[in-house]
Amino acid sequence: MAQSAAASVEAWLAEADPARAPVLARIRESALKNLPGFTEAMRYGMPSYSRGDEVTFAFNSQKQYVALYVPPRVHALNAEALKGLDAGKSCIRYRRPETIDFALLDKLLRDTAASDAASACD
Repeated sequence: MAQSAAASVEAWLAEADPARAPVLARIRESALKNLPGFTEAMRYGMPSYSRGDEVTFAFNSQKQYVALYVPPRVHALNAEALKGLDAGKSCIRYRRPETIDFALLDKLLRDTAASDAASACD
């Protein structure tokens, strides 16, 4: 899907690959549950969650993987748990979306909500 022109997260999910749609919907549910007070919107062509002007969490369905974007500070805080995953300073890529550890995602999101971390999309 890469960058989408969808106007809402609901529209984005509706155009998602049907094989990935359940995982993407579950990521969204986790974000809504763990990021209280954050605004959900389509930014940078993907579902994004912000507090103020900065996107602090986002996710996307790329051709070869599903990507989760967390603030670098939250990524560093969870470095041990992220070992062995395909990850950069703020991006975590899952070539097999069914292997996403949702307990870890919940923790990353709770850490994001509790911090004043910088943007996940820098």
